[in-house]
Amino acid sequence: MSLTVSLRIDQPVVGCLGSGPRLLAKARYCADQGARVIWLGHESLPDEAPASSECRPKPASDAVLSSDEFGLILIDTGDAGDDERWLSRIATDLPVWMPGHHPRARVQFPATVQRGPLRITVDTGGRWPTVANWLRQRLDTLLPEGLADVLQSMLNKGDLNRVLGTPHQRRSFWYRLLDGPLVSRAHQMSGEAVNAELDEALSLAEGRGPQGEVFLVGAGPGDPDLLTLKALRVIAQADVVLYDRLVSREILNRVRADAEMIHVGKQRSKHTVPQEEINQRLVELAQQGHTVVRLKGGDPFIFGRGGEEIETLAEAGVPFQVVPGITAASGCAAYAGIPLTHRDHAQSVRFVTGHLKNDTCDLPWRDFVQSNQTLVFYMGLVGLPVIARELVAHGMAPSMPVALVSKGTTPDQVVVTGTIETIADRVAASEVKAPTLIIIGDVVSLREKLDWIGAR
Repeated sequence: MSLTVSLRIDQPVVGCLGSGPRLLAKARYCADQGARVIWLGHESLPDEAPASSECRPKPASDAVLSSDEFGLILIDTGDAGDDERWLSRIATDLPVWMPGHHPRARVQFPATVQRGPLRITVDTGGRWPTVANWLRQRLDTLLPEGLADVLQSMLNKGDLNRVLGTPHQRRSFWYRLLDGPLVSRAHQMSGEAVNAELDEALSLAEGRGPQGEVFLVGAGPGDPDLLTLKALRVIAQADVVLYDRLVSREILNRVRADAEMIHVGKQRSKHTVPQEEINQRLVELAQQGHTVVRLKGGDPFIFGRGGEEIETLAEAGVPFQVVPGITAASGCAAYAGIPLTHRDHAQSVRFVTGHLKNDTCDLPWRDFVQSNQTLVFYMGLVGLPVIARELVAHGMAPSMPVALVSKGTTPDQVVVTGTIETIADRVAASEVKAPTLIIIGDVVSLREKLDWIGAR
């Protein structure tokens, strides 16, 4: 197994055996990071060796290179046999780099992008260095040059925890700073000017107070590619994430790695955490100084109870933002090849909750039975027979086309079609599972012609 970690070398002395171009590149990298480089068995420095290097006679044949003197050994003599013999003379606790995949040589040098004290590494386990360098070049073009000057100046600001006491204050400061204009022009400014702007940014962050903030984020209907750019940016900042069962694992994997994850459930007749408790939890976490994300499937304001949550936040004086998401009706219909509106078939769309209580649904059924209208029922799987019965009873033609989309926009998507008269039996026979969406209207008849999901 290959586990990539950073190696801290307490003895910043690197010993080099050989002089090949690969070894020279590694030696220069070590010297750039502040290591003292010693060339063993060389009377003069190899061409292109770091100017700060020094030479030493070759160790005696019975000498063992140990971690008492060296922090790392680089070997590339150009002869595999010589490399192997040198390995036998190196203490087992001393890290070694050499070309190839010798089990004793566990150190690999990833491709690196550097901006001041910031280092970003791209590691392919030593297998495809060209791939790593290709990605390094791409990353290099994305990072502004001024980032190095900003981060270097921040080293002189001391411990941020003393100035900005809560995680939300610190995270908000960093994101405002990194997304702001200073990192784009700091390399063209004097050090004094950069420091002055940083001091002003720190003062503003301190003045915003210790209380955190809540973001209600729509995660979309399931496909992680349907997350909005703002949603991606916000979940990357979260200290705590409260999420529902409809949020896919692929989306949760995009949350900041060390964020606290709290599953609050929300399943028919089985709420892991009651809504009132969720509301209060959001308040408490923000008051503790956290950046809190309430992550919901679809859109927070379309049958997501987001309105109740922001009411509680507003009453408690907790700052909040709402990040809309692609609602299930839009995403699932598109992936099923069903346009919700069409000039010849539907000029309006109506979103309805299909969640029944005690097998009844007190809805304006007669208003639903209109020409040129598309009905979309959320959470209607269990209540489908009642929905079909009531619509026919109030005048809908039994031949009206219907589609039920299960697990829409995901690889497990299933679409069951029929008419308002046949759909309940077809769904029962298919054994599809929630989450589902029901689309009723003439637009469903266009699916066979417009469906594109199978061609992707």
